[in-house]
Amino acid sequence: MKVGTRGSNLAMTQTKNIIKQLSNITNEKIDIKLIKTTGDKITDSQLYTIDVKGIFTKELDKAVLEEDVDFAVHSLKDLPTELADDLKIVAVPERESPNEVLVSSYDWDELPEDAIMGTSSLRREAFCNYHNKKLNIKPIRGNIDTRIKKVIKKEFDATIMAEAGLKRLGLTQHIKKIFPLEYLTPAAGQGALAVVAREDSKVRKDLEKLNHFKSAQEVKAEKKVLEELGVGCQWPLGVSAKAKNSELELNSILLTKEGELLSKVKLTGSINDAEKIGEEAAKMMMEDYL
Repeated sequence: MKVGTRGSNLAMTQTKNIIKQLSNITNEKIDIKLIKTTGDKITDSQLYTIDVKGIFTKELDKAVLEEDVDFAVHSLKDLPTELADDLKIVAVPERESPNEVLVSSYDWDELPEDAIMGTSSLRREAFCNYHNKKLNIKPIRGNIDTRIKKVIKKEFDATIMAEAGLKRLGLTQHIKKIFPLEYLTPAAGQGALAVVAREDSKVRKDLEKLNHFKSAQEVKAEKKVLEELGVGCQWPLGVSAKAKNSELELNSILLTKEGELLSKVKLTGSINDAEKIGEEAAKMMMEDYL
């Protein structure tokens, strides 16, 4: 079996974790093939200014389609809402934390006015404005280690990151604050991984055993909001679903870049109706801002 992945520390750690889980399912040897994506090659731009769907996934998906690899492991939030024909998310393993965290020597409430906040995320920038933080927002690129080092070296006063990445890399000592999901709502799919394979893949049945039902239903609802609204990282949209027993609660918030609230929706329904909940939330949001 061969798996395609990006070459960053995080991508490799995530892929090795999936291989470890698969080793309990199959005796097949699994080789890793490193693939460089468009997003890896662009290091000097705000991501939301680049209108390229699947900026971190397209080349990996091509390798799966052309059968250079049997499957690919993605950070689910990087996946476009629509996959190429013949490709399918065959598993969403158990999700890591979806929360956002602050990396800084300052507490959130003590960040001085005009402190330099490093982020290339329009959503994170909008949430800073929504909470009336008078910060000097500047783009920051690079992998997790690089961004943390830039804060330590005082090139930036702070940055906001996904808790999941820091947990997976064992870097939680750099977390100053974990933001509640309602306060700083994450991107759809944050903290989750997606295992992508061809629809007709011979290894699909083994890969499907990696699926974690509750995690998969959460991200189905979140991604459905994105799909119905027709927005990507060019919009400051936060969306978070939480499965508890047989219920699913979805919180969704849409802002302007300047932090003005356009729509805020909270819905609860059956865990089996994840996509329907996402669809209904998107419909309510469109009624608010259109």
